[in-house]
Amino acid sequence: MSKRNLLLEIGLEELPARFVTSSMNQLADKVQKWFTEKAIEFGDVQAFSTPRRLSLLVTDVAEAQKDIEEEVKGPAKKIAMDAEGNWSKAAIGFTKGQGLTTDDIYFKEIKGVEYVHLNKFIKGQPTKELLVELQNLITSMTFGKNMRWANQELRFVRPIKWLIALFGQEIVPFTIADVDTNRTTKGHRFLGETITIEDPAEYEARLTEQFVIANPDTRRNMILAQIKELEAKNNWVIPVDAELLEEVNNLVEYPTVLFGRFEEEFLELPSDVLITSMKEHQRYFPVKDQAGNLLSFFVTVRNGDDRHLETVSKGNEKVLRARLSDAAFFYKEDQKKDIADALKKLETIVYHEEIGTLAEKTERVTAITGALVDALEVSVDKELALRAARIAKFDLVSHMVYEFPELQGYMGERYALLKGEAKEVAAAIHEHYMPKSADDSVPPSTIGAILSVAEKMDTIASFFAIGIIPTGSQDPYALRRQASGIVQILAEKNWNISLEAIVALALHEVEAKNIVKRELADVQEDMLAFFKARIKHMLQEQHIRYDLIDAVLLGEIGYISSLVERAGVLEAKKNEAGFKEELEALSRVMNIASKCEHQVSVDAAKFENTQETALYENYQRVSVAYQQADNETERYELLASLQTDIEQYFEHTMVMADDASIRNNRLSLMKEISDLVATYAAMNKIIVS
Repeated sequence: MSKRNLLLEIGLEELPARFVTSSMNQLADKVQKWFTEKAIEFGDVQAFSTPRRLSLLVTDVAEAQKDIEEEVKGPAKKIAMDAEGNWSKAAIGFTKGQGLTTDDIYFKEIKGVEYVHLNKFIKGQPTKELLVELQNLITSMTFGKNMRWANQELRFVRPIKWLIALFGQEIVPFTIADVDTNRTTKGHRFLGETITIEDPAEYEARLTEQFVIANPDTRRNMILAQIKELEAKNNWVIPVDAELLEEVNNLVEYPTVLFGRFEEEFLELPSDVLITSMKEHQRYFPVKDQAGNLLSFFVTVRNGDDRHLETVSKGNEKVLRARLSDAAFFYKEDQKKDIADALKKLETIVYHEEIGTLAEKTERVTAITGALVDALEVSVDKELALRAARIAKFDLVSHMVYEFPELQGYMGERYALLKGEAKEVAAAIHEHYMPKSADDSVPPSTIGAILSVAEKMDTIASFFAIGIIPTGSQDPYALRRQASGIVQILAEKNWNISLEAIVALALHEVEAKNIVKRELADVQEDMLAFFKARIKHMLQEQHIRYDLIDAVLLGEIGYISSLVERAGVLEAKKNEAGFKEELEALSRVMNIASKCEHQVSVDAAKFENTQETALYENYQRVSVAYQQADNETERYELLASLQTDIEQYFEHTMVMADDASIRNNRLSLMKEISDLVATYAAMNKIIVS
């Protein structure tokens, strides 16, 4: 069967950079899935994107669907035929529904019963007739922001300006938003021309002639290569932020790297201020020397060729100079303000209408911070921790943070040091925003970590208290990210405090301030379920098997660091020799313990055999050692050491004895052992093979 290449291109007004890559991948996924569902063979799928286009080149597309021949099972013979051997309505309807007749029926026996069967043949349709369905794939695309444009009903990320759909050299005809498919595409907005594509295979090369590098990987590599050239030529180090590179790559069709300079006097500004001014507002890369010191240069990427680069550079320098002048002014003005005055302003800023002002939030966070310091067995100056909590948000009213929100915390640390605050306090102001993502590190200092947990837990507790709980993909206040941050900190810091205790501290404060709009028990239950979901996600990222995750999360969360360690121990042991037998013994205890309705103190005088005594005495030894164990591996080994005694116990002991006193005594022993095992994991929920 002959094959052709397929070219699909959606020409658009400039896409926001943040949508380009995801939209390209979405289109590729939809088309590949469609080919697979339609049983149309195809080769490679190459995705292209620029700010003005999303496109695909699919090679070796079959001319038609595969012919399908399949065996279809129908009703049982006794239903398909009556006593006289005539076909029933069920049989006739079944064959008719398959496009066949009763003459095509044959019988096959399945587990002693004969069933009607048909051989069904479906002739594959020509691919070119099916490709018009690509129209529906395009219109079904979703984006971060869909909008209706002009008088069109279609909601799309940007207006569609042209469409190409070529199957080989043949146009696939369809129309979207009054735009018909054809074979013409547009080159670079200023350097290129409108061109005609005769064959899909020539697509990328023809666009390159028109100053459009359609392959985003090629553009990215061009940018990196040109940056390397600048580094080598000038003995510079140009840090390439991955997110910034991705954004810049999606802003240009033909990249040319250039550099500019700014006045050295601006180097007196904090380095993060300079970098943020360049990166966030202008999409510039900073330049450093070999020692890591910031230099008075910047690197940017032009959407065009290398003509008149000096003019382009001067224009960029002028824009950046204005930005840096503003930053220098803000930095100078902010230093004239006292911290106390800034804190006073927080009283007028509403954090949330149902939760209160930033000042009121600060008051709650301070109380939680103090309670955490008291509860934790760590060496930390409580007064410094409380001071950090009280002033942690003062930089939010600064000119610099107002202009550059990304600098919150960082500027707080800088300004706190300038105002004579202790270095531990200043560092904690910066660190309490950490971790900002799963890839970010946790606060290095103890005070910073405590303040971070307190601030994040107050945020979660406050919103849950008024009924704002993330659902589906909706999480406008980033509560999932903040919960994940708490989990990360507690997992790494190994503090001896349960998550339940920290939740209780936060809820105590929101309740005291009359924020709770729901039953407090419901709020607490929802918060703990929410945290369990974040812990589960973290353990999944660590490739812990799903049933082991469920087993350690079935009961209380407790110390997160211990919980994570237990999950790791079970993951490591699940394939070891003897694990199955250990698990079965412990699971048997947990299963029968569930029948204990009236737990009593275990009375050794009621034991009737040596196996009862042996299990009880070993359990008591294990229970004491379990509490004193240094790590979760040791605790597991202690529980596993009960295996032989458990097996001997069940072999010689009937737990459900006729005598109620004996039965309750035995069930109570099972319950005590089960409760100890449950503090490690719900062993009876783990799958063994």
